[in-house]
Amino acid sequence: MGKRDDLIAKYAEDLSTKCGVTPDMALLTKVTIGCGPAIYDADASTVAGSSVSELETVKEKFLIKKLGLADGPELMAAIETAIETYGESERHKYRAVVYYLLVKHFGKEAVYG
Repeated sequence: MGKRDDLIAKYAEDLSTKCGVTPDMALLTKVTIGCGPAIYDADASTVAGSSVSELETVKEKFLIKKLGLADGPELMAAIETAIETYGESERHKYRAVVYYLLVKHFGKEAVYG
């Protein structure tokens, strides 16, 4: 297994143990690949759940630009729900896991079809 496969396995473990979600491995793989090289960078691979600017970036770059959602208060509410699902006290909230939770929340799996 390569480094990306190891990371996908780690993300799947987080989804099942920390989020209580049984991951769709095909979707998780596609979301992880969609994150690009950011998954290999210690800082970029995680989402700072307490940083307003970080959450705005997730909203603008992922929800609006990537998933094609219209801006509105429900976007930030969904991000907050994903952060809560992951566990607010969880220090390392992996970007791919947060994005996966958001894709599932909005039913946007087709974006990765």
